[in-house]
Amino acid sequence: MQSPLPVRDGVNATRLRLPDEGPWDTAMDYMMHRWGHIDPQGIEDRFDAGEIVGEGGVPLDRRTRLEDHTFIWYYRTLPPETRLPVELSILHQDHHILVVDKPHFLPTTPGGTYIQESALVRLRNQLNLPDLIPMHRLDRMTAGILLLSTNPETRGKYQVLFEKRQVQKEYECVSAAEPAAGHPAVDFPVVVRNRMTKSRSYLLAEVVDGEPNAETRIERLKTFDVGTSAGAQERRALYRLEPHSGKTHQLRVHMASLGLGIVNDAFYPDLLDKAPDDYTRPLQLLARGIRFVDPITKQPVEYRSRLQLSEAPA
Repeated sequence: MQSPLPVRDGVNATRLRLPDEGPWDTAMDYMMHRWGHIDPQGIEDRFDAGEIVGEGGVPLDRRTRLEDHTFIWYYRTLPPETRLPVELSILHQDHHILVVDKPHFLPTTPGGTYIQESALVRLRNQLNLPDLIPMHRLDRMTAGILLLSTNPETRGKYQVLFEKRQVQKEYECVSAAEPAAGHPAVDFPVVVRNRMTKSRSYLLAEVVDGEPNAETRIERLKTFDVGTSAGAQERRALYRLEPHSGKTHQLRVHMASLGLGIVNDAFYPDLLDKAPDDYTRPLQLLARGIRFVDPITKQPVEYRSRLQLSEAPA
């Protein structure tokens, strides 16, 4: 459902579904029930100013009955955010798409404590493109190629490519050269297939029994030695990952399942205590490239990241 309110400061208006019934006579009563303990005066002021609207952009007031609207829209009050010390790089832009290199630590879309400090909002404001929408997502800790639609009229043509899995993605990561103790040796290249699930209430994705819904081809590109803080040498490797599905945390889970957890991964194979971001130790996972037949030009295209993993060999 399209919002009747335009994007403001790079951020979409929030949509709220009103309940069909309950002990509330008006839409304002319901909002007071939800958020009145936080800012009751602010809610009243918004209704008085006509800043909360219903279907068709109709302004609501304090007396608007609960049953008059199913959905209402309003702008959230955004808390101040400290700018993350990372930058986006634009690789390609035309009338239909935008391709960027997303850095580590920057989320793709607004959420949680990151609203203005998301790739989407930064780019909307920087390029004055309020209709910009990402065609896929990268984890906050993953860097690399991100494709966005700049044109609502042609957006569906690109969305179909992703829905039909006609987009080929390539990633790189750094991990140990050999599996951790307790895991069998791996004969590369290898294809990992299993069934993954992830609930919104839990940080980690899980592998469960059932028909596989996640598949990744993994190839070891090169091995190399790195020095440890104790002065010893540790054998590591650079891997190419080709996902044939797009489950949350899929690559991280599949590498960890082989006993090859990605360097600096705070989730897999073991969930570490929450700690402030360490910008000197980014997750060693990079979206290296993306390929597809452009639905507008009908020509094959490929976009490659210019970033390098900090712990990969030069």
